[in-house]
Amino acid sequence: MEIYVVKSGDTVDSIAESYGIPVSSVIFNNQLVYPYPLAVGQALLLSSGESLEPSYPAWVNGYAYPFIQRDVLNETLPYLSSLSVFSYGFTTDGDLIPPTLDDSFMIDAALMEGVRPVLTLTPLGPDGNFNNALITAVVNDEVAKENLLNDLLATVQAKNFGGVDIDFEYIRPEDRIPFADFVADVRNFLSPYGYHVSVALAPKTSDTQAGLLYEGKDYGLLGEAADSVLLMTYEWGYTYGPPMAVAPLNKVRQVVEYAITRIPPSKIDLGIPNYGYDWTLPFVQGMSRATTVSNQEAVRIAIEAGVPIQFDETAMSPFFRYEKNGQQHEVWFEDVRSYQAKFSLLPEYDLRGMGYWQIMRFFRPNWLLLADTFQIQRP
Repeated sequence: MEIYVVKSGDTVDSIAESYGIPVSSVIFNNQLVYPYPLAVGQALLLSSGESLEPSYPAWVNGYAYPFIQRDVLNETLPYLSSLSVFSYGFTTDGDLIPPTLDDSFMIDAALMEGVRPVLTLTPLGPDGNFNNALITAVVNDEVAKENLLNDLLATVQAKNFGGVDIDFEYIRPEDRIPFADFVADVRNFLSPYGYHVSVALAPKTSDTQAGLLYEGKDYGLLGEAADSVLLMTYEWGYTYGPPMAVAPLNKVRQVVEYAITRIPPSKIDLGIPNYGYDWTLPFVQGMSRATTVSNQEAVRIAIEAGVPIQFDETAMSPFFRYEKNGQQHEVWFEDVRSYQAKFSLLPEYDLRGMGYWQIMRFFRPNWLLLADTFQIQRP
C-alpha cells in the first residue's frame, strides 16, 4: 500500500493512470462516492504493488454498541482479534445489568469469524455518565464484589464471551488501590476458566498526574492486575474542549513512554480513534460544543466547502477550516497518514496491539492499511 496526497488538478482517473492501477481500486480502497470529487490535501490509500507478508503481530480490538449496523460489523470483523461489546453495568449490590439492546448477534458474528467477543464492564449510571460513587460502593464491599464476580462468570459462560474488559473512569483517588484490587480479583476469578481480563487506562504521563481522570488509575498496579491494558490515547480534542487533534502523535508518544516504565509493553494496547470533530469558531470554554464527524464525513465537508485539507506534522493529524452560514469552523479528523504514524508506535515500543474507539462507522482505508502493516492475531 502507498499513500498519495491529492494535488490541485488531480482526478481519480489521473491518479490511477500515473500509478498504473485500476480506477476501481482507488475508488474501492478509499470509499469514494460518485462522481468521485477529491479535496486538495486529501490522503488516498493506493494498492500500488505486490505486498509483502507483514511480520509484526498485533492484537486488534474494536469497541461497538449493540446498535451497530450489521453490514458494518461484518465488514470490520475480518480485521479484528476481539470485539468489545459496550456495555454491561452493575448496581451497588453487584448485580450485573446487560445492555438495553440484544447483543447476541454481535457475539455470534464474532465467533463465526474467529474473533473473541468481550464483555465490557462500565459503571454507567441511569443518566449514561460514569458514576464514581457506584465504583466506590462495589470495590469496597466484599459482598457486592463477590456477587458481581459470580454474575460476570455466569454471563460470560452463558453468552459465550471470551473475556471481560473493565472500563471505569473518574475513579476517586482514595479508590486507587481498591480498584486495582478489584481488577486483580476479576482476573483471578475468571482466569481458571480461560477468560482474558483487560482494563482501560486514562492517558497518564506521570505517577502524580493530577485530575479525577488520572489519580485513581495506578499504571503499575493495574498492569500487574490485568492480562492486558488499553491506553485511551484519544480525546485530547473532545466535544467540550478547544479545537485540536483527537490523538496528536506527540501527546500519544508521551503516554506510551510513561506506560512502558510501569507496564510490560507486551501487555499494552494503543487506543486508536475512528472519528473526528467539527468545531464552530470562536471556541468559548464552557459554551462551545463540537460535533462528532466520521473521517469520511470530514473529507466531504472539505470538498463541499472547496477548502484544502492541511496536515499538522507535530500532531500528525489532518485538519482544515471552512465557512458555513457566516460562521467559521475547524475540523480535525483521522486519515491514513495519521493512522500510519500511530501504527509505527507498535514496533517502535514493542506494544501488544491496539484498540479502536469505536467501530460504528466503517472506514476501509484504515483497515486495509492495518492489514498491510500487521499480522492480525486471533484467539
